[in-house]
Amino acid sequence: MGTAAMLRAAGVGAGDEVVVPAFDDGGAARAVVAAGSVPVFADIDPTTYCLDADRVDAVVGPRTAAVVLVHRFGRPAATGPLTELGRRRGLLLLQQQEEGDEGADEEHEVAGRRLHARYFDGRLRGVRVPEGSAGHTYRQYVVRVPGNGRPDRDAYARVLRARGVDCRVPVPTPVHRLPAYRRSVVLPETERAADETLALPLGDGLTRREARRIVSVCNSLGDVVRPAPAAWLAAAF
Repeated sequence: MGTAAMLRAAGVGAGDEVVVPAFDDGGAARAVVAAGSVPVFADIDPTTYCLDADRVDAVVGPRTAAVVLVHRFGRPAATGPLTELGRRRGLLLLQQQEEGDEGADEEHEVAGRRLHARYFDGRLRGVRVPEGSAGHTYRQYVVRVPGNGRPDRDAYARVLRARGVDCRVPVPTPVHRLPAYRRSVVLPETERAADETLALPLGDGLTRREARRIVSVCNSLGDVVRPAPAAWLAAAF
């Protein structure tokens, strides 16, 4: 049963508000609209990239009926604080995976991704690697590119792609800035994550040789994440 159907089955509908993340592909917000309700955006925890309970609590109002928690990049969210918030505030808590992550992972696939993730964790320089957790399946390996936010991250990504590393920006535009859902809200961690995150290749078929090359290319670009990158970019192209 999809999120919209679960909301309707629980009696959530017209006139109700449902808290969702804006650091998302829009699936949660679309499900809320499909149920006839209004999506309300809350900020995320900068480590898990999932909804932060304190920030959810801050946007709960008299019309709030539910919270949709989206697990991010293969890392399970910390559900305890939101479960407690739901009990205290009388809210329904629904959990969903990211779009495209609904299928079950084979154990050998997860083991392979974790092995590559450990390799990246120990060798990548100049970027902030993700913090691991016991249940992380690494559907995506998402790093942070420090520096001047989106300009430096985008420059870093362009050079990686030019050198054969097929990286991608996981959330190009937060949902609260999309025309269909535009809201005047302050979500600093969401904005920072959208400007700094980059997913490196970590597919099930990645070989150790390819992983070594990704590390080599990334580590050769250290100057791009330092202040005043203009000179580096001129030399890079």
